[in-house]
Amino acid sequence: MKLFLPNEHVKNVFQIKPDDLKERGIKGIITDLDNTLVEWDRPDATPELIEWFQLMKDSGIKITIVSNNVEKRVKLFSDPVGLPFVYKARKPMRKAFRRALRDMELQKDEVVVIGDQLLTDVLGGNRLGVYTVLVVPVAQTDGFVTKFNRKMERRILGWMKRKGMINWED
Repeated sequence: MKLFLPNEHVKNVFQIKPDDLKERGIKGIITDLDNTLVEWDRPDATPELIEWFQLMKDSGIKITIVSNNVEKRVKLFSDPVGLPFVYKARKPMRKAFRRALRDMELQKDEVVVIGDQLLTDVLGGNRLGVYTVLVVPVAQTDGFVTKFNRKMERRILGWMKRKGMINWED
């Protein structure tokens, strides 16, 4: 069950600050797209998100989007903001995470994985041995597969709370 336990939990990506990352030796971010950065049905980055990307870039922190979604969706979002991406990642499999590490030319102890799902982002990052940050989903609605994952996540989180493994609110 520890593979489902994120290292950190925040309300949104904007609570993740470059100075805090740099203090821990972090030089790169692997982030999910849908319901982590923007709503799963929003095609573009918000002005606030564009500003956050620039803040990270100005601080020397690389960002790569790793998404289970199709190329068209991820490219449409990533290209205008100039971020590299991996699509059809098949998270929680490690291959896409390894590709992102290789493309950023970073080691796993220099990277954080940020995502909104335990069963894909957190599990995948933890399986690779990377520091993981769980964010509250941006939207209250999900696609079909994610709806199933959310039900499983609620059970896992409930078990973790009962065992005293986590202390944050949903």
